[in-house]
Amino acid sequence: MTDDLSGVWDGTYIQPGTGMVTFTATLVEAGGALEGHVTEPCSNPRCPLRTHSASITGHRSGRVVSFVKRYEPPGYGFDIVHYDGIMNGEATEIDGRWRLPDTSGSFLMIRSSKPAQAVTTDDKAKQTAR
Repeated sequence: MTDDLSGVWDGTYIQPGTGMVTFTATLVEAGGALEGHVTEPCSNPRCPLRTHSASITGHRSGRVVSFVKRYEPPGYGFDIVHYDGIMNGEATEIDGRWRLPDTSGSFLMIRSSKPAQAVTTDDKAKQTAR
């Protein structure tokens, strides 16, 4: 298994007062820089959205992974969240902590067996061209 973090990741984080929240992240790593996208259900009962979207920017140095998640659009109690974690030796899990100015919690991301959407789209295009 490569230690490149590019791909689809299934994750959970623990939010005080809410409990466990699940999310799906698609990451692209290039030269240690990370970019990506996250979708997750809204955990705030006052939120008019059923699903939140967020962008990810960050970096990886060895096994240390750090990124910032920016909700799009911001609001509903969600804006910018900082994540710091450690990748396991097989590059299949990232375990760490998220933090806001007034609270924090744990998170876990596990590499999904699903291919990233971009790969799936490329494969369909190749099959159509045949």
